[in-house]
Amino acid sequence: MTEVRRTIAEAKRVVVKIGSSSLTSSDGLLDLGRMQALVDALARLRSAGREVVLVSSGAMAAGMRPLGLKHRPRDLAGQQAAASVGQGLLIEKYNQLFSSHGLTIGQVLLTVDDVTRQGNYRNALRTFTRLLELGVIPVVNENDTVATHEIRFGDNDKLAALVAHLVSADALVLLSDVDGLYTAHPSAPDSERIINVVDVAELDVDTSKKGSQVGTGGMASKLEAARIAAAGGIPVVLAAADDLDGALEGRPVGTYFHTTGKRRARKLLWLAYASRSHGELVLDDGAVAAVMQRNASLLPAGVTGFRGDFHAGDPVRLVDSEGTTIARGIVNYEAADLPTIIGRTTRDLAATFGAEFERELVHRDALILKHRRAGA
Repeated sequence: MTEVRRTIAEAKRVVVKIGSSSLTSSDGLLDLGRMQALVDALARLRSAGREVVLVSSGAMAAGMRPLGLKHRPRDLAGQQAAASVGQGLLIEKYNQLFSSHGLTIGQVLLTVDDVTRQGNYRNALRTFTRLLELGVIPVVNENDTVATHEIRFGDNDKLAALVAHLVSADALVLLSDVDGLYTAHPSAPDSERIINVVDVAELDVDTSKKGSQVGTGGMASKLEAARIAAAGGIPVVLAAADDLDGALEGRPVGTYFHTTGKRRARKLLWLAYASRSHGELVLDDGAVAAVMQRNASLLPAGVTGFRGDFHAGDPVRLVDSEGTTIARGIVNYEAADLPTIIGRTTRDLAATFGAEFERELVHRDALILKHRRAGA
């Protein structure tokens, strides 16, 4: 076992994500042998005193056969119907398999709102925390029955990375129908498996191949998930479902993604990767330099304009005079207050409106820079 893989083998809390193509047969039925192997591996993990959160696709695929569907529906209503029928079948089978090991599972269905809205995010955290305290294995999926095209994760890879942040996981294992990341398509004669990735941003690989007909995620979505997790200090292994034991034991299977950032407070992780911006603040050059180079808070004096209808506590983008996003932050004022305060010093504001106005527009502890991979 290499030293870097030891981080996986010694991880106390692990998020494992498995996709539809790794759980179903070619005709769309749940492959009970594959599900049994997955559950057996996770049961061994639990018997070793380690915690696990399972992010599982497969609901839509499981619902296809009972509905007489030969291919994944293309329309949203058809997808929601298949997911509605299949989710019950999927969780019922998981319950049977885990129960044979004396383990209890809890179903957690999430929508984008559950991780993008700060209040919902805290509620989800409380649920996961209590389930894990009780020794329950959370089985997570996107709530496809109510998700819309505009408000959905699109695949469970990103969902798994966000859940890993939410529960402060020590490792993320992404299971696929291929045994790792390759320099080109795995079928290409000169393609080679990449053992270690130091920084996802520096990769030069072909990820144009789409996922299977029963899944929604391809290699590009798995790389994005690895980037999100690694940037928050969570190591990632991408491996074939058949190699789960080896991945969890730290053996050199699949592809290992090194962490690229430090662990941060959940609020900052939510701000960086999960929150939806409610508007933007336009900064002058001095404020841009203060925020980016001196790690300073954003004061009203450095703001020349704003866009959006936001409230105190909402996430907003910080942009320069050309409209380029430089950071994201949690604003301390209502949008309605800004016309009378921007461009003015906090001392002037306090003298005019009272001491409660002598505060930052965005405090540095509630601000994350784009170049730290926060996204726009």
